[in-house]
Amino acid sequence: MPETQRKKGEDVMAILSEEAKTIIAQTHPGLIATADKSGRPNVSAKGTFQVLDDEHVLFADIRSPRTTANLLENPQVSALVLDPATRHGVRVWGRADVLSSGELFDRVSRELAAERKLEAKNIVVISVDECVTF
Repeated sequence: MPETQRKKGEDVMAILSEEAKTIIAQTHPGLIATADKSGRPNVSAKGTFQVLDDEHVLFADIRSPRTTANLLENPQVSALVLDPATRHGVRVWGRADVLSSGELFDRVSRELAAERKLEAKNIVVISVDECVTF
């Protein structure tokens, strides 16, 4: 049964369920869908897709010039994480912020360099508007 969770009150940002967090942590890559200001779509696989907290997910821009350019023009984003073996997954819709400096950028960049020898150009943080598990 699909599960959608939203915070109560005026804020429409979604809360990621424990099931959604587990699926995101255990399944890679995540697919990120963006569109430029004219609506031309782009989908890109992200092996760095991860949960930041109950209301945010993130990924690193390693080699994603089109994804980043689209998000700077149009911050609306959708992500899909799917385990093909179990057919369980998570869909996330939200708004992205592209970070090229700051504490979070520095921390995630250091972790990626140390653990995976990857260099992040940017860190993209998605504020989750809606999250559905299936």
